Amino acid sequence: MSLSAIPVAFLAGFVSFLAPCVLPLVPGYLSAVSAVDADKLGQPGNAKRVVAASIPFVLGFTAVFVLLGVGAALVGGRLLSDQFLLERVAGFVLVVFGFAFMGLLPWPERLLGARLLQGARSRGSRFLLGGAFAVCAAPCIGPVLAATLVLAGSSDTVLEGALLLAVYSLGLAVPFVLAGAVFSRAMGAFRWIRDHYRAIQVVGGAVMVALGLLLFFERFYVLRVYLNRFLEWLGLEPAF
Repeated sequence: MSLSAIPVAFLAGFVSFLAPCVLPLVPGYLSAVSAVDADKLGQPGNAKRVVAASIPFVLGFTAVFVLLGVGAALVGGRLLSDQFLLERVAGFVLVVFGFAFMGLLPWPERLLGARLLQGARSRGSRFLLGGAFAVCAAPCIGPVLAATLVLAGSSDTVLEGALLLAVYSLGLAVPFVLAGAVFSRAMGAFRWIRDHYRAIQVVGGAVMVALGLLLFFERFYVLRVYLNRFLEWLGLEPAF
């Protein structure tokens, strides 16, 4: 696995946070995990409580996504031992999901499964609520999640596949926790994102298509070269 896949996985997690079945419901999630009314999330004194309560929720959906990453790495390693063939398959799938994310190909999207979420909520477990969120949100964030799983499937080891999905979860977790910490300011940013969501879809999908083409034509090293140059420009020593 190239280290250049790590920032890609983080970006994929952030894009998943912007999905239409996640972003509009952020206040509801924060309220559910913290037991703070949605209209009081931005009040002084509630930020620490909301952030602390969000941690088990984040661990819950991280556990589910990491397990998916392990499964993808195991399946990819067993079915396709030829690394070059695996990268071409991964590249093709990334291109397809990129077009789907842009809305150019049909993709089934559903709202969160209310029953599963309510069941986790009734148990009073924030960890289970996070796991339920991961399972139920999968159909909506499917194109981005599946693209990340494709990268995990092309990993050399199971550990690398798990790491990619952990980074993906981090990309999803960071804006979620930040929203709890600075709720009032975050809502203004979320409204801007909502108003420009179509542009975000196009750009995000185009990035996925570009990455897929680089994989398919065995040119993924080009991304690594430019990342090395960027690190050198920052005065940092490239690690790959």
